[in-house]
This record gives sequence, C-alpha cells and structure tokens, in this order.
Amino acid sequence: MLAATAGAEASTSGTNQRPLTEKEKLDRIASNCWPCRTLFKSRNTARPNPNADAMKKKYGTLTMLDFPQFTKDTFPGVYHMDLFSGLFGDLSDETMYVKSEMTFNGQTRTAYEFDPSSASGRKWLDKMAAKQVATGTKCHHISNNAPRDISDADPAKRAAGIEVAKKWLDGAAILGAKTMRVNSGGPRISPNAQVTTDYPKNDELAQHLAWCIESFKIMADHGAKVGVKVTLENHWGLTANPQNIRIIVDEVNNPYCEASPDFCNWEHEYHLYHGLAALVPYAKTTVHAKYWNRWKDNDVQRSVRIMTNGGFRGVFALEYEDGPWDGVEGAKYLYKEVLAAL
Repeated sequence: MLAATAGAEASTSGTNQRPLTEKEKLDRIASNCWPCRTLFKSRNTARPNPNADAMKKKYGTLTMLDFPQFTKDTFPGVYHMDLFSGLFGDLSDETMYVKSEMTFNGQTRTAYEFDPSSASGRKWLDKMAAKQVATGTKCHHISNNAPRDISDADPAKRAAGIEVAKKWLDGAAILGAKTMRVNSGGPRISPNAQVTTDYPKNDELAQHLAWCIESFKIMADHGAKVGVKVTLENHWGLTANPQNIRIIVDEVNNPYCEASPDFCNWEHEYHLYHGLAALVPYAKTTVHAKYWNRWKDNDVQRSVRIMTNGGFRGVFALEYEDGPWDGVEGAKYLYKEVLAAL
C-alpha cells in the first residue's frame, strides 16, 4: 500500500489497553456464512459457483440449522455467528419464501427469499433459536440483502423495502441478533457531480442521501423497539464512500443506527485503510474482517489494529471473499489473523 496510508493507523493510536485473554479474544470473533455459502442448499441458483461441487465433496453440505455446530467444529472457542439472509429457511417448505424479481447489472432474475413474518418462517426461526441454545452459539449479526430500494426515487418502493426490513428486524430479535445490515439501495454506482456555471454540484447524490436518511430513521426506530440495530456497510452505491455512511448515521442520530465496516469493500486502494479509519467512531458492534485478493495490500492484522486502536470493542466476523484458499480455509486464515492482532 502507498506510504500515505500510514496515517490511518497513526490517527487511531493512543489507547492503552491490557492484553486480552484467549477467551476474551474469542469473544470478539464471529463465524460467517458467506465464505462457505457454496456448501449450503439454496433455492437461488441463478449464479452457480463452479467450485460448489468440489467444496461440498470436501466439507459436506449445510443448511442454516447446521451452521451453529459447523461454527463450533471449525473455529474452536467461537460462538458468535454472522448469518446471511439468503441462506435462511427450510427449502422443502415453500410457504416460508416469497418469490421476487431482482435486477442486477441490468439483468432480471427470479429469487426466492425467506419471509420471517410467515407462520412457517416464524416456526423455523424458533427452531434456529433452539439450535443456538443447544450448541451454545449466538446469532450476533445478520448480513441482509432482502430489504431493497431503501433510497429509491419511488416512495412506494422505499416503503416496501422498509416493511421488509421491519419483518427481518422482528425475526432477528427472535435469534437474539444485536445488529442487522440493510443495504442503502439507490444507484449501484454513486452519482457524479454535475458541471455548473459556478462550482460542481451533486443534487442527485444529495437527494438519494435524503431518502436513505429518511428510511433509516424509520428502521432505526423499529429496531429500537425490538432491540436490534440497523447498520450500514460499505456495500457499493451510496455507501462506497465512507463519508456518506458518516453523513447517514449522523443525520439519523439514533443509537440503533451505526456502521458495520467491511475491510475490503472499497472502490480504490486509498480507502483500504483510510476508509476504515474514517468509520471507526461510527462502528460499535460489528465489523467484517475480510481478505480479498482484489487488493495487493490486504493486511488483515493492520485493519484489526486500526479498529481496536480507534476504540472498537465489538465483534469481527470472518468474511473471506476470494484468494488463494477455498472459503473454509480462507475463513480459518482470518480466524488466525484476527486472533493474532487482538
């Protein structure tokens, strides 16, 4: 990484914390469904992974109900879990899913999404909660892609996305989750400023931010009622720029709305450490500790130290994306790196 990024660590240093015990370190780590998503049975096969068969042959097949035990067996001492919304439910029971059309990069596909408000969905959530109790695990965070259009220009679409988020917040409370990510929606590529006769102006971006802030105020109020925070991850679009996340959280001004930064979801290399440092004050509960080989410099331990030196005392979820290992091996690598940095 360029030398200029050294300031990202220097700006967050200065804390004098006693060394953590091994148990205290393990308390700060969560398993994550995303790295091993190819092991899961799924109704959504529009974008099949060519490595799925090899992964299943090596590690077996999972459902979400298996993931608590998988967490215990794969990451000794870890009991927190980060669960991905697209893997919820019992595939044999269609009554707990809703069919929807999704547009991604200009292409529309059919998706089947878990409905936590359905009677069968509630029963499944109760079963998952019981599985957590039996295994001594806890759902810490839900990485949720189901609520959409949160900053869309169409108020009906925004309202529908908010209602989906509310249903999921209710479901997250059943599992005891502390936080749940909701994507900002809006344009996947953030709007650019326009030339004016005076100084460049970005009215389009400001309007989407306003819609996003309005939506997150409603969701944070609902989250406060059920005890689950809504979070913003640097997940493309509006949130690709950490400053926009800071603006949204500040304007929502609710303790049930905060940031959940990802180590690698950035648009350029300068954000890899500077962007993370910018979000430290806005992250209290959950971070995605990621390795992704799209960046030549991907120092996991350095990123962990940026967070801890800046005062973050929450949980690091092991979200391996891509690189020299398969998903399970990559998550195990992150497990060792985060432990070493804590």
